[in-house]
Amino acid sequence: MPMALSPASSVRSICYSSVPDSYPKFGSLGSWSASSSYVNFRVGARGFSGKPLVVKHSRNKRRGVLKCATIEEIEAEKSMIEKDVKERMEKTIDNVKFSFNSIRTGRANPAILDKVEVEYYGTPVSLKSIAQISTPDASSLLVQPYDKSSLKEIEKAIVGSDLGLTPNNDGEVIRLTIPQLTAERRKELSKVVAKQAEEGKVAIRNIRRDAIKSYEKLEKDKKLSEDNVKDLSGDLQKMTDEYMKKIDSIYKQKEKELLTV
Repeated sequence: MPMALSPASSVRSICYSSVPDSYPKFGSLGSWSASSSYVNFRVGARGFSGKPLVVKHSRNKRRGVLKCATIEEIEAEKSMIEKDVKERMEKTIDNVKFSFNSIRTGRANPAILDKVEVEYYGTPVSLKSIAQISTPDASSLLVQPYDKSSLKEIEKAIVGSDLGLTPNNDGEVIRLTIPQLTAERRKELSKVVAKQAEEGKVAIRNIRRDAIKSYEKLEKDKKLSEDNVKDLSGDLQKMTDEYMKKIDSIYKQKEKELLTV
């Protein structure tokens, strides 16, 4: 149903025509205000008058659509993109930290058991969800299950992991002694950590790329100008650089832990 364009409306909008190039062209539409995000008009001569002007085309009346996106709608889309970027980048940082924590250093750290999964009543669950893990001293871990019947499965899971630890099961708890790393092993783990850090940076770059594509789509839909996209891309690059520095920071910290005897 055709909607009247009201100059008095308080809703700001950005409009563009979807009329095919083969149709008669209108003069400059400028900036219009409308009470709806989508308004219709009939194709006519150059300009508008009090009465709609109809052009016959192949014996049928053709109608074009004047699509209008309000400033509020555009801002909402931009905010949604920015929120998604930040959430995904934060999750990437968490994933990098999780990967780093699972690599053991010479000191006891309960986080090295984070990736260990135990077969508990036929269902794989994380070790930390069925047991309390503590550090009695700097070179040992104590695993105390909430259900003692799971001790054997916990022991089996630790032996089957790639941690290189030998569990001591006394029927009540499991004790783990953390052996000192050799210089060669420290260097190997340092390379693993560097690789994980680079994977985190690649993930950050991919998130940035996805956001750029979203901004370019808004530009293609005539909701953003080229200058808008440039400004937003600049802000996005600053955020990307910020998260790259976070990865560098936690990587250097982990590398220091590995190389410290």
